[in-house]
Amino acid sequence: MHYAAFVGVSGITGIDIYKANVLASLFVGGMIPFIFSSLAIRAVGEAAMAMVQEVRRQFKTIPGIMEGTGKPEYDKCVAISTDASIKKMMLPGAIAIISPLIIGFLPGLGAEALGGFLAGATVSGVLMGMFQNNAGGAWDNAKKSFEKGVEINGEIYYKKSEPHKASVTGDTVGDPFKDTSGPSMNILIKLMSIVSLVIAPTLAQISHAKSEAAASQKNEIKPVAVATKTNTANTVEYK
Repeated sequence: MHYAAFVGVSGITGIDIYKANVLASLFVGGMIPFIFSSLAIRAVGEAAMAMVQEVRRQFKTIPGIMEGTGKPEYDKCVAISTDASIKKMMLPGAIAIISPLIIGFLPGLGAEALGGFLAGATVSGVLMGMFQNNAGGAWDNAKKSFEKGVEINGEIYYKKSEPHKASVTGDTVGDPFKDTSGPSMNILIKLMSIVSLVIAPTLAQISHAKSEAAASQKNEIKPVAVATKTNTANTVEYK
């Protein structure tokens, strides 16, 4: 919906991928979901590792946690999660907001190139989101299936078995896939489309001004000196 609104407001009639700037913007838009996804997954991994280190520190320094006699420092674990959710998502958020501005206002690109950028980001983001949601859910369910037992090559495996350990390792990727990166693809596409829609009237005015300037240059007729001979004298006429 936002993409269709952008096309209408910006005044472009189509996206011609034969143009080099439009084709280049199309590929750049297709890369944005991959960059965004990698940053989101890395943020989850770094926050999880910081949480593990904090929990290990509390087990070592606070006696009686496992026995129930010692009180853990819950606030420090909560602070790690909240700080990571804000600080580590600043770069992905900035990419989603700034990239349409760069494509739209960079000389040589403009509204049509931004349309190609959004098309590439939309196609790539939708496929990436569906892949990560389904793959992450499969990894998560594979780990949970060991609670009732999983048959592998005729043998039943349960928790704490080697296949279960492998499924836990896979779930460390599946959780950020299905809970963070996959659902955020929808937000990424909508955010870039809304930013593009906001700047669409300005891009339309810039494009209209450029077209008027080009038309006025073509309509200008400069006087040219033409030498003609007559029977009586040589004269110069200006046409």
